Amino acid sequence: MKFTKWQGCGNDFVLIDCRESEPADYAKLAIKVCDRHYGVGADGILVVLPSALPDADFRMRIFNTDGSEAEMCGNGIRCFARYLYDEGITKKTEFGVETGAGVLVPRIILEDGKVTGVRVDMGEPILEGDKIPVTGYGMNRVINEPITVQGKEYHMTCVSMGNPHCVVFVEDAENFPIYEVGTHFEHHEAFPRKTNTEFVEVKDRSHVRMRVWERGAAVTLACGTGSCATAVAGVLNDKTDRKVEVELDGGKLLVEWTPNNHVFMTGPAELVFTGELAD
Repeated sequence: MKFTKWQGCGNDFVLIDCRESEPADYAKLAIKVCDRHYGVGADGILVVLPSALPDADFRMRIFNTDGSEAEMCGNGIRCFARYLYDEGITKKTEFGVETGAGVLVPRIILEDGKVTGVRVDMGEPILEGDKIPVTGYGMNRVINEPITVQGKEYHMTCVSMGNPHCVVFVEDAENFPIYEVGTHFEHHEAFPRKTNTEFVEVKDRSHVRMRVWERGAAVTLACGTGSCATAVAGVLNDKTDRKVEVELDGGKLLVEWTPNNHVFMTGPAELVFTGELAD
């Protein structure tokens, strides 16, 4: 089985084209392939599939290092889109991709005929508690609400970008004990489907520093949907403008929450290497 390895701001993926044949067990494959000692090593696998939807050209599935399936991945969809374009599978620079979060539309950014990045319409943020989901809030928004984790009170703003996010603003993102508390946020009883958690330091109204604990993958160098959730949370808490640069462990993303309520994310997608998986 041939594969390509991609990264977007250090968030890395093994991409497998399964349009003609699929493995028997995606979860088992993801656990094996993502292992950084005995496998290829990645934060997850991206699967290329055909889509039967009229407004989608392709379907993307994402599996985490623990074998669980994610609804969406912002860095992943940029890598997915560039793979399709670079390999000549599509000649379109803008196309629909079916995901677990609905049909999203990436656009290949070209300068002098060369790909310099990918901009994705990530759709509209979901802000109602029951829809994210977060227990105890019904259809109300969850903005700057208290949550107790390991005996300490934090304040969370919750957003779904097709997958659940808990954004916590902190004074010092670099030195925040993310490895110690991240898993306790992910598995907190407030989140029936678990959650991704972003720990965010506001530098100024157009620049934030974000670190992330991803559901099913632990600490990663970047999270695209998390960056989008962070931008939305910044606006909801009047901490940032609607267009913000998100500085991650692995690079930077530009996120804009536009007046039509759609969130747009722009960033890199780079091929690392190609290979073939042994049986």
